[in-house]
Amino acid sequence: MPELPEVEVTRLGIAPELTGRTVSGVVLRTPRLRYPLPQSLARRLTGCTLLAIDRRGKYLLLDFGAGSLLLHLGMSGSLRLLKIGTPPAKHDHLDLEFGRILLRLRDPRRFGAALWLAGNPSRHPLLATLGQEPLEEGFTPLWLFERTRGKNAPIKQTLMDSHLVVGIGNIYASESLFRAGIDPRTPAGRISYRRYQRLVPEVRSTLAAAIAAGGSSLRDFVHSDGSAGYFQQQYFVYGRAGEACRVCGGTVRSLRQANRATFHCPRCQR
Repeated sequence: MPELPEVEVTRLGIAPELTGRTVSGVVLRTPRLRYPLPQSLARRLTGCTLLAIDRRGKYLLLDFGAGSLLLHLGMSGSLRLLKIGTPPAKHDHLDLEFGRILLRLRDPRRFGAALWLAGNPSRHPLLATLGQEPLEEGFTPLWLFERTRGKNAPIKQTLMDSHLVVGIGNIYASESLFRAGIDPRTPAGRISYRRYQRLVPEVRSTLAAAIAAGGSSLRDFVHSDGSAGYFQQQYFVYGRAGEACRVCGGTVRSLRQANRATFHCPRCQR
């Protein structure tokens, strides 16, 4: 699933090209993805100017003034900038046309979403319960320390709880905990403030490094221009079970947590 870095890379790729442009057409090729697609989208958007593209967690918000189009890439989706008239492929479900260029949503598994939100988007049920953005100032060691007191859930699952912190998915939780030297099974409430002082900067730096590398191109994710991300070449532990740790030379291990694979180095993470 595209995580925060991949969604931010997508936003950075499409925003300069589309912001300030006017929608000239909308094409829907399926009645629904995760949710039904708004059949009134062409009527609502044609002739409207795109004012801004924002991100909230793993959601993109295309601001048209009178409302926002919420986009989610699901498990395998991507957004591409293409020339108008480019023939659609099998899994290309939605086009927003902006004169000579178009924004195309591709989603092979159809777990993504495209919804029209009138009014304040932050009040929509999909966004209203989202937690702190990890790249914003409010995500501090003290903030995370205070909100994990009494929590018995493992720290990896806690980092992936979107009601607490948004956008830190399986890949970046594993990588951040390795960089901070914390065992992913440690109960969040037992981690000291001193260790959170190390973890929070590592979460930030891991996400920033992933964005700088264009995200992780696993399975179907590509940039808006069709190119791949390269952060997977920098992984310390994710997907490297049985291989030598890049730091200590020990063996990277995998385990299951909440039905998700967790990767860690027993020597480096305690």
